[in-house]
Amino acid sequence: MTESMKGKVAAITGAASGIGLACARALLAEGATVVLVDRARERLEQLCAELGPQARPLVVDLLQPAQVSAMLPGILDSAGRLDIFHANAGSYVGGQVAEGNPDDWDRMLNLNVNAAFRSVHAVLPHLVAQKSGDILFTSSVAGVVPVVWEPIYTASKFAVQAFVHTTRRQVAKHGVRVGAVLPGPVVTALLDDWPKAKMEEALASGSLMQPQEVADAVVFMLTRPRNVTIRDLVILPNNVDL
Repeated sequence: MTESMKGKVAAITGAASGIGLACARALLAEGATVVLVDRARERLEQLCAELGPQARPLVVDLLQPAQVSAMLPGILDSAGRLDIFHANAGSYVGGQVAEGNPDDWDRMLNLNVNAAFRSVHAVLPHLVAQKSGDILFTSSVAGVVPVVWEPIYTASKFAVQAFVHTTRRQVAKHGVRVGAVLPGPVVTALLDDWPKAKMEEALASGSLMQPQEVADAVVFMLTRPRNVTIRDLVILPNNVDL
């Protein structure tokens, strides 16, 4: 028997576009209330007006620690409770290390690692206290298979995987599940950093997925019976050789 999403509240970071938005749409369709967390105020307000009354905007800049710390009260004020927290926001940097810009690396690492961990820290005590809930990360296949083209991004996702595995074991006794969805290449703005030739080749070969395909996997993970945790769910296009 699957778990119903009706009556549950989910909060998703990076929800104004890409995978986060697709997941918000999917959970709304399952009957959940969804708090869309992003820094893009106008975009969030427009989306929530389109998505309906069960979609609630929450403006947070995840690179501002004080705003991250205040995120849980914002979620509770908006939706009254929290059952699912999806740490989805992230960025991408690829390319040769010798030719890279460490300042770009710092911003990506701060968002993919530090901000993600801080956001979980902000909401986890609430889930532990209520003895129920789900923490979900948007990770990447690069978190389990080192990708030569993207060493810094790969390193950030290996850090995410380590955090997922250890935190899950800490909080399982409190009824809180922790897991990660690990997609291969997905058509989102994160791929803007790809070289044009690489993007054209990927599109031509069918080796890219759509955000909705990741959202379908997320819904599957969250609707398993409470005695089951999907720790890692890797999804790949058929034409990706990993």
